[in-house]
Amino acid sequence: MTLTGSRAAVVTLPADTQIMITREFGAPRHLVFLAWTTPELIRRWWSGGTGQVTTVEVDLRPGGRWRYVLAAEDGTEAAFHGEYLEVIPDERIVSTEVYEGVPDAEAVTTLTLTETGGRTALTLLTQHTSRENRDRHLEYGDSLQEAMDLLEQAALAAR
Repeated sequence: MTLTGSRAAVVTLPADTQIMITREFGAPRHLVFLAWTTPELIRRWWSGGTGQVTTVEVDLRPGGRWRYVLAAEDGTEAAFHGEYLEVIPDERIVSTEVYEGVPDAEAVTTLTLTETGGRTALTLLTQHTSRENRDRHLEYGDSLQEAMDLLEQAALAAR
């Protein structure tokens, strides 16, 4: 199954418990990595245009923790946190991800960045513990395209 929007991010479901997002960016991978990991830049894109990112905490090292909080336009808050399991600067991040509204649904995400000719291919694989958790995650796909566009803008602004 492939779910595509009007823009460049592509979502595929390689297994019953997985979501894979791929997107190409017109920026070198060190800038995409910077935008993915720098709190001031994360604030620019992570909401996907659905509200205001009010908290960004990043301790970018294996064993370090991260936490983001979004104040949505409807007044609700959504908080996510996790632990970095592997960090290879400009190439790969493996971390856990927990939506605090469903604390028993921890997932593991693997971000991979590859660069060709100054453009970066991003692959984000999210491994859930169940199909139900994966499907719940898919319900939030509407802001993905906007987030990826904002991520590219943040990467380009980081030059």
